[in-house]
This record gives sequence, structure tokens and C-alpha cells, in this order.
Amino acid sequence: MMSDARVVLTTAGNREEAEKIANALVESEAAACVNIVGPITSIYRWQGKVENAAEFLLVVKTWGSAYERVEEMIRELHSYEVPECIALRVEKGSEQYLDWMEESVSGDDE
Repeated sequence: MMSDARVVLTTAGNREEAEKIANALVESEAAACVNIVGPITSIYRWQGKVENAAEFLLVVKTWGSAYERVEEMIRELHSYEVPECIALRVEKGSEQYLDWMEESVSGDDE
């Protein structure tokens, strides 16, 4: 059986912003956990030019019912004009970890 768990990826331009977003997501119960990885090197096209930037990757563990809140909070708290917000469905995971995630994230109706 597939779970409703999601991993959401976003990046931030500095550690302070990454931690601000991560703390807000976990404190509001929109996410169970956020890992901050970095600095990483991101190479991307922006406004017709290839850019190269040091960023911090946020790996957000959440539930499908909370995705809209996660995306909204990332947009509100982020300094980027177009922040990354990509959700990946978790097909399988340890039952204990998925149970903990579900208990740690409040859904839309809460």
C-alpha cells in the first residue's frame, strides 16, 4: 500500500534562511522533520543566463494533506522570486517512521 507521505525539496541562498524556513515548518506542524544539506552547488538557468550558486538544500518530510501549507509557507518565508518547491511521493517507508511522521504533522482540517 502506498503512503501519503511526501518529501518536499527546496533550496535557500544561505543557512540562516534555510533554518528559518525549517523551524517554521516544523514548529507549525506542517512538517515532521527538515534536513538541511549544504552548502551545495546549484547550476541553473535564470532569466536567460546560466547561473552557478552556493545554496542549502532543504529536505522536508511531510504528509500529503499538509503539502499546500508547506508550499505556502515556503513562498511566504523565502527571499527568492521563484523558490523551488517540488514534492516527491514516498512509495514505501518503515512503518514506525511513517507513523511518527503522521503523528507529527497536522492536516488541513486541524
